[in-house]
Amino acid sequence: QVQLVESGGGLVQAGGSLRLSCVDSGHTFSAYALGWFRQAPGKEREFVAAVSGVDGSTYYADSVKGRFTISRDNAKNTLYLQMNSLKPDDTAVYYCARRDSSYTSNQPWAYYYWGQGTQVTVSS
Repeated sequence: QVQLVESGGGLVQAGGSLRLSCVDSGHTFSAYALGWFRQAPGKEREFVAAVSGVDGSTYYADSVKGRFTISRDNAKNTLYLQMNSLKPDDTAVYYCARRDSSYTSNQPWAYYYWGQGTQVTVSS
């Protein structure tokens, strides 16, 4: 059974950094596309970043491009999100998710497995 467990959230001042981690308990981790999404209070869940299971290609939402970096360590079954130059608008619950496909998507409905989420709060 696949379980995704996030960690690394917290409270940080604007301009600061955080690194989120997501451990996948499933097998053949390297074959699947993985993504990070976030959801702020009163808003829909939105795409943040994704990494391909085909060739490791990465994709980002325009709002985080140049500030966030998604990466995966297949040997550790772990997905990361390095977040730099954080802004108050980045405040949200962050979720990692896994597809049953090697190809990425920016749509939440395309991801089958989800973690429980980790809170990121950026103060101004």
